[in-house]
Amino acid sequence: MVAIVVCFSPACRHSSPQASGEVADRIVIRKAAHTLALMKRDRELATYKVALGRNPVGAKTQRGDHKTPEGNYLIDATKSNSRFHRALHVSYPNLADQERAQAAGVNPGGDVEIHGIENGLGWIGSLHRRIDWTDGCIAVTDDEIEEIWKKVKVGTPVDIRP
Repeated sequence: MVAIVVCFSPACRHSSPQASGEVADRIVIRKAAHTLALMKRDRELATYKVALGRNPVGAKTQRGDHKTPEGNYLIDATKSNSRFHRALHVSYPNLADQERAQAAGVNPGGDVEIHGIENGLGWIGSLHRRIDWTDGCIAVTDDEIEEIWKKVKVGTPVDIRP
């Protein structure tokens, strides 16, 4: 005999970040932990493991250094027609980054994004996280960027920590 138990109690329901319908009011990236957290006030909506720039230690200082920046930024655009499976553009360089680069006589670079896997390579999935491979961006799987895309709006603050 097989018994089927159905529970309608709130304690029995599991709500995934995607199903909750909540929009993040901030993104926190912890480079040392290789994580990206979507936050709503002081509550974590979801956390994702990420790949970073090929030279992940330290803040981005100039074009071509393959570092992921550190500091406070905004999501300033969404890109559905990206070289990668969806992309959220990060407002790097901020004023402090520009001033630092100008004082050093270098180009600060730009085009930092939170994105999925390069188009056509989505089958790699979570294996992409085994190495830091971007030119300074923050990479997640294609499925994860789909979730993040729905939870993050243009204007959302991004805090990238060492």
